[in-house]
Amino acid sequence: MKKFCSIVAALSMALAMALPLSAQIQTPAASPTVELKTKVGLTDVSLLYSRPSIKGRTVFAAAKTSVVPFGTMWRTGANSATKISFSDDVTIGGTAIKKGDYAIFSTPGATEWKVMFFNYETTNAGGYGDKTAVATWTLKPQKLAEKVETFTIDINDQTMDKASINIIWENTKVSMPLSVDVEGKVKASIDRVLAGPSANDYFTAGSYYHDTKKDLNKALEWVQKANAMSPQFWTLRKESLILADLGKKKEAIEVAMKSLAAAKEAKNQDYINMNEASIAEWKK
Repeated sequence: MKKFCSIVAALSMALAMALPLSAQIQTPAASPTVELKTKVGLTDVSLLYSRPSIKGRTVFAAAKTSVVPFGTMWRTGANSATKISFSDDVTIGGTAIKKGDYAIFSTPGATEWKVMFFNYETTNAGGYGDKTAVATWTLKPQKLAEKVETFTIDINDQTMDKASINIIWENTKVSMPLSVDVEGKVKASIDRVLAGPSANDYFTAGSYYHDTKKDLNKALEWVQKANAMSPQFWTLRKESLILADLGKKKEAIEVAMKSLAAAKEAKNQDYINMNEASIAEWKK
């Protein structure tokens, strides 16, 4: 009995010691992380940053005791480096910016701000100080009538091809004009659609009709259209298989020979092997 009590006591102690390690106390974040996703024109724009609050402090001022002293390079948020992403090339404040991910840094001042974009490489905000900015803008801050308690970056004032990137906190707002190429993308889309289905569209439709045995004649029509536009060794292979399934072995061999030649030129051994095996079978 004494031995049993000792075992129970030991297990209870081990459990008590393990609880603090496995349990996690959850408290609200001092600077919550926000992810904003939107479209400007046809371009995806996203922001990932943390939002500190004033909490009775002075934010932008010359005093070194302020949250962001004038003349200090700031990560433009809290915690990790603030990230902005564009799915297409854009223009910001007259400067062309390639599609991709960027870290936003800024140096606030009483009469002007410098906002910098760096190629986004790490969440560590301290890793950008010695790097070269992709672009830098000098902006005039606006004085707000009402105090904004929680730091905010938003995409606002949107039109068909324009918007503004706004950095807002305390009584200060800094805006950067953003423009995107809508006309070029819309025209390309119109030209593509009005030109009719692509070779890949015909091939995909024909492959589906062949693979599901819906309509072999329709499948052949579509795949032949694809090959008339852009013959590839894999599309020619599909045409030969449809012809064979339709009982047209002679035509199947002729197309398979074309696929074989193209596969050899591309050095694709899998299609070389498949075509040679099919040609041998269809010749029997």
